[in-house]
Amino acid sequence: MDELATRVGAWLARPATTVERHTAAVVADRFDRITWHDTYEQSAALRDLAAELGDRHGHHTADLLTDVFLAAYKAGPRLREPAAMDPSRLVNHQIMTALTESPEFTGLRRETAGDPYAAAMAVLAQAGALRGLLERARDAQERGERAKQAQRAAEAAATAVDETLQEAAEEADEAGTARASDAVRRAIGTAETAEAAEAAARQAARAAATAVPGIRATARGAVARAAETVRQEAALMRAWGVGSGELERMPFAERARLAERLRTGRLARWADLIGRFRQMASGERARKVENATGELVGVTLGDDLSRVVPSELAHLGLPELRAVFAARYAAGELMLYDSRGEQTTGRGAIIACVDTSHSMYEEGPGGITREAWSKACALALLDQARHAGRDFVGILFSAPGRLQVFRFPADEPAPVERTVDFAETFLGGGTSYQTPLSAAGELLEAEFDDTARMRGDIVMITDDDCGVTEEWTRTWNDTRHRLGFRVFGLVIGAPRAAAADSVLQALCDNLRLIEDLTDVHTTADLFRVI
Repeated sequence: MDELATRVGAWLARPATTVERHTAAVVADRFDRITWHDTYEQSAALRDLAAELGDRHGHHTADLLTDVFLAAYKAGPRLREPAAMDPSRLVNHQIMTALTESPEFTGLRRETAGDPYAAAMAVLAQAGALRGLLERARDAQERGERAKQAQRAAEAAATAVDETLQEAAEEADEAGTARASDAVRRAIGTAETAEAAEAAARQAARAAATAVPGIRATARGAVARAAETVRQEAALMRAWGVGSGELERMPFAERARLAERLRTGRLARWADLIGRFRQMASGERARKVENATGELVGVTLGDDLSRVVPSELAHLGLPELRAVFAARYAAGELMLYDSRGEQTTGRGAIIACVDTSHSMYEEGPGGITREAWSKACALALLDQARHAGRDFVGILFSAPGRLQVFRFPADEPAPVERTVDFAETFLGGGTSYQTPLSAAGELLEAEFDDTARMRGDIVMITDDDCGVTEEWTRTWNDTRHRLGFRVFGLVIGAPRAAAADSVLQALCDNLRLIEDLTDVHTTADLFRVI
């Protein structure tokens, strides 16, 4: 009895071993988990990956995908201590440790934090590395599963001891006490054996989980690839004019379809060119002074209130300086923006007539096709129109009678899908000037009839020379004189079409030859006057 009393006392005095074991390595609240579940339900690719990994490596991989997602999504992800993890998830914890401690992980989170779609992309981009790590961690995972089973056995044995002790306390007679003592002794022995087995299994599992071959190098490469994938898609969206705010409002499936279309479309190779064109146009808009003529060249003195620099206007906000402003105005000594050379910007629609004849397939310097350059320029003109509150019309043309018109009214949204349709449409065939220019003139005339708005701008982009009839020319000149629109010509790689005696020279107010397709700045001044 003394031995039994000692073992019972030791059992009752043992420290509590019931520690909550977690299956998630990344600490997350219920809102984070809701975000993951919503994203998972919306992404067929995530569900397919989860099913594949689950079939091959077991149910613990579902928790691993959740951890990888939350590590990318949360602004400040934090991992639990290994001792708090369920033994069967120690491999997950080790993988997450390697991923989050890689030098590239901070760069990845800059692209994905707070963006469920980007975080899901990061998970999918790391799929190959996760497959390899899980394959190499099979032995560690099996030890973890055995440790989990040993833990359950130890917990069951501990419960059995507690129940046996309670039953023994209720025994009253000597025979019953003897039977109870034997039961307690056996239960305690079983529990001690189970706890020893659990401790050994956990130690083996922990040792195996920390020895997954090549885990750090693989994790570093996976995070770097994921960061690059997310960055490339973000750059692709920006190149096509899709802002971060619009992306956040876009449903997951729609965003995924758009990204796939942009990655695989006709102009996917030229996203960088499109982005550079739009960036250049934006910079030129910043240089332009509204309601002033010509190019900004500096600051001068005068009394033209339409060109007063902001620092002068600031004096009007201070009562004690208003008299100074009035005196300088009377003396003609206010600081004004100084400009020269070019005419004021238009107010009617901007119309881009883009040649899509077969010759536009031809590549120029840098491997850039004539089509890619012309479409990139047209998209920058679309931005120009949106910024100025002007209608934009894209007219794609080729042979006589062949054209397709894309309208983007200023008072309506410009869906990116519609923009991509415009950019990717290609008609093929020959070239006719009369077909697109007649259509452009009719559009500007209809705009004048509806709104009395004049001074539209037509930009003709082509790589070919063709004739026009005398009768058509007379009608065209009459329309130009009546509506006051301007015509800019951009000839791509065809010196004859831009010659002094060419047809296009007679049709345009401003004509230039584009030979270096890698240089977007050849049209920079256009964006200061259109």
